[in-house]
Amino acid sequence: MMIKTYSELSRLQTFEERFDYLVLGGVVGHSTFGRDRYLNQIFYNSYDWKLARDKVIIRDNACDLGIIGRDILDRIYVHHMNPITIEDFENNYGILIDPEFLICTSFRTHQAITFGDPKHIVKLPRERRKGDTLLW
Repeated sequence: MMIKTYSELSRLQTFEERFDYLVLGGVVGHSTFGRDRYLNQIFYNSYDWKLARDKVIIRDNACDLGIIGRDILDRIYVHHMNPITIEDFENNYGILIDPEFLICTSFRTHQAITFGDPKHIVKLPRERRKGDTLLW
């Protein structure tokens, strides 16, 4: 499995390229932690996570996939670019809070990445040009 990184992602210029890089193609209802779900609930309420989350939001200027002009005007999701496992909590805790493996997303983009369905992505209006007489 290829480990996805912010360094690699940041070389991609467009939102679509970044989305294609991150898409997981998950299955609705697929359980990540099952009965061990309490682990990620503890984690997401930890000081370490909140500090890492704030750093990523500042780095990405609160923009969807870090693309300027795609401001997130609602709740910001900080997405783990690589699926996390129980073993990560036990053996690789640092990877869970390292900004190199995190990116800002909107709810809709997060859903599209997780389930591999680009219909959730908000399309920006087409840029207008001189002489353009068509309505949006």
